[in-house]
Amino acid sequence: MTWEILAQDCPVWCALIREGAVLCEQSRIELVQRKHEMCKEDFRAGKISVEKTAKLLEKLNIRCDGNHVKCVFKENDTHRNGKITIEEFRRIYRNFAYREEVVEIFNTYSSNRKMSEQNLIKFLKQEQYVQMSDTIASEIIQKYEPIKEAKKQHQMTIEGFIRYMNSDDCLLFKKDCTHVYHDMTRPLNDYFISTSHNTYLISGQLIGPSDLWGYASALVKGCRCLEIDCWDGSQNEPVVYHGHTLTSKILFKTVIQVINKYAFMASDYPVVLSLENHCSPQQQEIMANNLQSILGNTLLSDILEKFPDVLPSPEALKFKILVKNKKIGTIKETIERLGRDKHGQILECEEEEEEEEDEIEDYSKELISLPIIKESKEKEIRKIKIALELSDLVIYTKAEKFKGFHHAQLYQKFNENNSIGELLARKLSKQKAREFISHTNNFITRIYPKASRTDSSNYIPQEFWNVGCQMVALNFQTPGLPMDLQNGKFLDNGGCGYLLKPEILRNPKLNFSPNELKEYNPTILSIRLISGFQLPPTNRNDPLVLIEIYGIPDDQTKQQTHVVRKNAFSPRWNETFTFTIHAPEMALVRFVAENQVTIGSNEFLGQYTLPLLCMDKGYRTIPLFSKTGDNLDPASLFVYVWYHE
Repeated sequence: MTWEILAQDCPVWCALIREGAVLCEQSRIELVQRKHEMCKEDFRAGKISVEKTAKLLEKLNIRCDGNHVKCVFKENDTHRNGKITIEEFRRIYRNFAYREEVVEIFNTYSSNRKMSEQNLIKFLKQEQYVQMSDTIASEIIQKYEPIKEAKKQHQMTIEGFIRYMNSDDCLLFKKDCTHVYHDMTRPLNDYFISTSHNTYLISGQLIGPSDLWGYASALVKGCRCLEIDCWDGSQNEPVVYHGHTLTSKILFKTVIQVINKYAFMASDYPVVLSLENHCSPQQQEIMANNLQSILGNTLLSDILEKFPDVLPSPEALKFKILVKNKKIGTIKETIERLGRDKHGQILECEEEEEEEEDEIEDYSKELISLPIIKESKEKEIRKIKIALELSDLVIYTKAEKFKGFHHAQLYQKFNENNSIGELLARKLSKQKAREFISHTNNFITRIYPKASRTDSSNYIPQEFWNVGCQMVALNFQTPGLPMDLQNGKFLDNGGCGYLLKPEILRNPKLNFSPNELKEYNPTILSIRLISGFQLPPTNRNDPLVLIEIYGIPDDQTKQQTHVVRKNAFSPRWNETFTFTIHAPEMALVRFVAENQVTIGSNEFLGQYTLPLLCMDKGYRTIPLFSKTGDNLDPASLFVYVWYHE
């Protein structure tokens, strides 16, 4: 039995069939089988409420925002009684299902309301820059065309074309970038690594909860380096919290249990546990025991045979968890001790405390008005006691104080990592960019926020990626531009948390500096911002779009569309923007939809950020995300993109 026969006693469905609903055959049959649930008498009598309209649109697989349904319903309610007729519903349906800008493209490549397979091929070549095969056009027709007769004739109707243009095949983000495609066999220092700061905190740095969810959510987002601040706890159980503050405490062992559960949900590649270790040797032994007993074989506790004196690759370390901490002696000395009874042995190393330990003194100054006050003390050289059990778990990620580029060049070992504060790192990136890049060519370098960011605000990470810093640590709990850039950058390479640094940051012969342009061949990026669709509605509904470029200093810029008045449902801009990008491999592109409240004052609606080289060319849809990173579907932008690679 065909859907036409099943539908003949449902007037609204017959009307929609004449228009050509954007549905597959199975969906049509299912809808008609439920026709009695749709109260056909109400349709005949013109008693369709806004609630029933929304439900029917949902049954028709039309993605719509409830607020926009109410608004469009009100516009089509000619009698102003909260009820509409079949014809009025059809107009509402067309508003949501048929977008003028897409219909215009279809009409350009079709005749007699049908697009032939040959014309589809022409569209794919000329407009979409699709890597063509002999069967690609036929496959698209078979996948997206809902009408059997058109399929048989190797044609596409407007319904099929709209379905194709609304599909994942036409998103801005390249499909090739949605899986791991970088070379994952190079040393760890050749990669950007998704890194969080004070991962246990889910609000401010001084007051608020420490929460296991901080670790779970970071790992689910693809984070590969987690920070754990460890302190002596009661009943001989180490705890995790922001020392000398009023943040709450959680047990170290429960943190490791959560990490063990979530470590490889989003990525197979290694996780680094960056320990800020303030524990006594006795509780360090307990930490080591927790790590070994909970993590088991996933814990890297010995060198890999093929990598005795060089950093291994992410591929070689798949499904492994590494400990980053102070370490006594060399890897060779650790190997010599393996197999011996190490229990109870404690060694000392004489050096300055880690930079972040010094920061705690700064935090104490912020706590003068709080019940707890910690006396400041001058920085001093002192002996730090480390339990050998914990020390021996540190293999390729030994924490080593940064003492300057020259000192590192002379004395730093391949497995020693540095942590550098935001302020010093910024100064070095401006004054000694080439030396900084040379340093990050050889050693993993972690950047962390300055102590005064007690509200868990973030710096712009791009300035440190520009000099090759592998671990640029951010407060993942704080939404905003820095986290938009972080999330956008690490969308690439399948969201696995590791990105191979571009050659300009790995090849010393190129002598690259982000602050000094050479005769590079710039990329010309052209973006035609065509329209928006179902943008988050506001009181004024006066949307505009900003296109922002983040990269090396000379590439950073932004441009803005004009304001479309009183239309957040389907604003049209049709404006073209051109950018000259000197280092495209470093560039991120951020699209921001805003609502103009007053001249010079805009309200955030949604954004989307991605690497320039992950942008697909042609007519593309851009999904929008909220400040907190939630998908605002169906809110989107429609663009035409071109650049040369």
